[in-house]
Amino acid sequence: MSSDVPDAGRSAATSSPAGPGGAVPDFTPEIAEATRPAYERLRRVIPAVEWPVHAPLIHAIDRLKRERRAIVLAHNYQAPEIFHGVADLVGDSLALARQACDTDAEVIVLAGVHFMAETAKLMNPDKTVLIPDPEAGCSLAASIAPADVRRLRERHPGVPVVAYVNTSVAVKAEVDICCTSGNALEVVESLGAPEVIMLPDAYLARHVASRTAVRIIAWEGQCEVHVRFTAADIAEFREAYDELVVLAHPECTPEVLAGADLVGSTAAMIDFIESRRPPRVLLLTECAMSDNVTAAVPEVEIVRPCHLCPHMGRITLANILAALRGLAPRVEIDPALAAPARRAVERMLAVRPAVRRPAVP
Repeated sequence: MSSDVPDAGRSAATSSPAGPGGAVPDFTPEIAEATRPAYERLRRVIPAVEWPVHAPLIHAIDRLKRERRAIVLAHNYQAPEIFHGVADLVGDSLALARQACDTDAEVIVLAGVHFMAETAKLMNPDKTVLIPDPEAGCSLAASIAPADVRRLRERHPGVPVVAYVNTSVAVKAEVDICCTSGNALEVVESLGAPEVIMLPDAYLARHVASRTAVRIIAWEGQCEVHVRFTAADIAEFREAYDELVVLAHPECTPEVLAGADLVGSTAAMIDFIESRRPPRVLLLTECAMSDNVTAAVPEVEIVRPCHLCPHMGRITLANILAALRGLAPRVEIDPALAAPARRAVERMLAVRPAVRRPAVP
């Protein structure tokens, strides 16, 4: 793909569709020039023919961010035109939780799923937090309710409860501490308890159990994306590609983790690729991250057994722009839930990370 910014001389033919918040400017030479830095980041993963659609939206979002004193936080699974085009802060769930605490912006747009926006609001109760599509959910968050946590406590009195951040604020309000895939082991061991209830992802819980002496009582939730990868996928790709390094997210099944070269959070995967620069990598996680890594580290070939999260895909440039225009949909949290849920997140953030390499089965 050429490094030249696509021709903006035919703006009438390349105007962007109007989003929910109103019309979007045509792709003009001025917008082409203003969005040149974004295009340079994205030209390896977005065809030139698509840029006239994305560029006016990116330009309009950047302008509104300045006017609103707003920032966009984007998860690693967001589409590249969001991740590299308009995001101010990016990362996995742990990084986004930390970054949400540190911003002095007045408005936070969370380009991710609903529980992430709730976490941002928990840590910024006085800021406006927007979720471009409130229907951007999560199969893990939907797999457990507050009543389930209360029943677990009744069955296992005195056993501390760790909730993955992939849970609703109502569930977080019922637990002792939260964790992410990047710090789950440290969080579990920080409790100093012989056994711990861990919810909702069963495979993350089993992965942690394989690395600690703490007895883990797991809930049987699953990520609808990661559960689709199989050990047969790994065998097939290893046969097809030489020098293949397999990186797997701990939400994958034990069979998949056993066949991987490295198991880690999305942040750990990205760190491995950026620091080691292996010639060829198989990423067993949400597909959009492959494009984001390719844009950042083009010399590493990313092999893509592509499974997309339908919930992450609900966030688009158009609805980010609409959210900034209307300052809606806003995330609001019941004060009765906010205080205990915030304590669970704050306890997680206070856990000092151990100096550990991601797990290699």
